[in-house]
Amino acid sequence: MTGAANMRRLVGDVGGTNCRFALVEDGDEEARLVNPRGFEREGHDTLEAALDHYLDGRPLPAEAVIAVAGPVTDGRAALTNGRWKMSEGALKAHGFRRARLINDYEALALSVPRLGPDDLGDIGDVAPSGGTVAIIGAGTGLGVGALVRDAVGEAVAVTEGGHIAFAPTDETEVAILSILTTRFGRVSVERVLSGPGLVNLYEALARLSDVEPLDLSPEDVVHRATQGDDRVCADAVQRFCRIYGAVAGDFALAFGASGGVYLGGGIAPKMLDTLRGSAFRQAFEAKGRFEDYCAAIPTKVILHPHAALLGAAAAPL
Repeated sequence: MTGAANMRRLVGDVGGTNCRFALVEDGDEEARLVNPRGFEREGHDTLEAALDHYLDGRPLPAEAVIAVAGPVTDGRAALTNGRWKMSEGALKAHGFRRARLINDYEALALSVPRLGPDDLGDIGDVAPSGGTVAIIGAGTGLGVGALVRDAVGEAVAVTEGGHIAFAPTDETEVAILSILTTRFGRVSVERVLSGPGLVNLYEALARLSDVEPLDLSPEDVVHRATQGDDRVCADAVQRFCRIYGAVAGDFALAFGASGGVYLGGGIAPKMLDTLRGSAFRQAFEAKGRFEDYCAAIPTKVILHPHAALLGAAAAPL
């Protein structure tokens, strides 16, 4: 690895389950990543402890830009699905001369111009075009953002769109919503469109099928669906894909995302073939009078493993 003395910036991507870090060299205008590495967040009590683990005794660069899965207010953030509380002040006290926290979907939006064809996987066969790109990503939670483009320039829209209300589109989803409302009260999209959300879907569908649900992880649900010997798990995965498409189409409308809707997060890259063979695209386009509008919008999965780090490397400080 290049010596830390030649590094100007440390970049990070901190989620509910994993954290990822990399370095950017002095004088690197393209902000290429050096030594990107990820590990589980559990086992590290603070962001600073995780940074020390990553650096392993090497000196701190001058700058730090950390993308976090939660809202950032006045230089402070707390993970929506985790215990860490973070601040730019704490990073500076740790030794960085300059530090910035940004939302992880701000970082993903900043990465969009830096992603090449090999970094994206198509769902459907719609030619790319210019314009605003919306980003939605299911993982431990559900992130939403956009790179908004017009004739004047571009800007990043930072949102907490994953917490809007879940809107069912057929009788089965109405029944799912009823079951989850009893459990949670208000049901956000994240309650069905995330790793835990996939389990919620499985358990609700099991109840609707008069089947006693097993104690399964999201990975278990996908595995049992893939093996083909668990109809409820298979239905849950297909329902997940359908809802993913419907919600992605809603955000295409909300942002006017003529440039496409990109799927981030940890789930979509692992399920690309399943998404392609599912009702994702059908649900994406099923928008009544705006069906033709959505049919012209490409949908892609972000395959680059460190896209958020690319965005953090390019973020202004």
